[in-house]
Amino acid sequence: MVLRFSLFAAVFFFVSCVSVERNNPEDPGSPNYVGKSSSSSDKEPLSSARQSSSSEESFSSSSVVVPSSSSTVVTTLSSSSARQSSSSSASPSSSSVVVPSSNSTPSSSSVPSSSSVTVSSSSSKPSSSSVVSSSSSVLTQSEIIYGTSVTYGGETYQTVVIGTQTWFKRNLNYNASGSKCGNGSTLSDANTTTCDTYGRLYNWATAMALPDSCNRRYCSGQIKAKHQGICPTGWHLLSNADWNVLIKFINPSCTDDSNCNGAGTKLKATNGWNDYDGKSGNGEDTYGFSALPGGYGSYGGDISYFDDVGDIGYWLSASDCSGDRACIRGVRHEFVFVDTDHKEYLFSVRCLKD
Repeated sequence: MVLRFSLFAAVFFFVSCVSVERNNPEDPGSPNYVGKSSSSSDKEPLSSARQSSSSEESFSSSSVVVPSSSSTVVTTLSSSSARQSSSSSASPSSSSVVVPSSNSTPSSSSVPSSSSVTVSSSSSKPSSSSVVSSSSSVLTQSEIIYGTSVTYGGETYQTVVIGTQTWFKRNLNYNASGSKCGNGSTLSDANTTTCDTYGRLYNWATAMALPDSCNRRYCSGQIKAKHQGICPTGWHLLSNADWNVLIKFINPSCTDDSNCNGAGTKLKATNGWNDYDGKSGNGEDTYGFSALPGGYGSYGGDISYFDDVGDIGYWLSASDCSGDRACIRGVRHEFVFVDTDHKEYLFSVRCLKD
């Protein structure tokens, strides 16, 4: 009996010793032996995982990530930048729980600068010069723009810029041979207070500095594109095309060589016009053109008269409308109107910069 118990105890002791040895990591026979080669599914030591840089980390969809507050900046990066950064990254295993350290915040070079995300004031807001339109948009101007004054024939003329054009602010008062001044209801060669206010009056040939015979026949072959006439050097008499540019700047709905409603009010001076239909005839003078009702004159033989002063302003055009008729633009009431009249009649002249 004693022998049987001793044998049983010895066997039990031997089995217990064998089990302890196989759980020893230093035992080559143990499944926990650290010298055993790892399969691809085995984990890296934790110290090795910590050594990978934050710039190479890209977390898998099953990773639990607690980003720092600054990591939200990444949302402003383009998709191409995000793709580039992920292409070279190494992914931790799906079972890892990652809390990015402070060095995982994107560097300043990866954060878009304010200039890349903010529209500058120069691109978001038109400058005062874009109030001036291209051909695809409407040009507007809300104030008088003065140009450089010009001295000519003993007179000084203030100039104004209207859209793309630069005009004399008042009618020409150059004492050319053949020009006249209003004197009551007649005309005078001498200067009068009427000329001081409205400028002198000219027939078509005189204004164009062409032979007197051009008042009775076509002279279109002698007309230049920007015809100086009696204007100073660098300036010219306005043509029909010049008038068209002006009226369409004031009212874009107006068409070439046609009457233009509303343009007269914008061009008229703020005083000097007679009332009509129970209301003031004065205008707004929006652009500084300061149009005045200088009337017109007729002179020939024993006939001399001066009419429409205070009511209508007339201006000669450099365009040759017919053999004995001049092209005229006029301002009356709220209109700029188109007309023709005898070349020998006398009208006001405005000069336009080349």
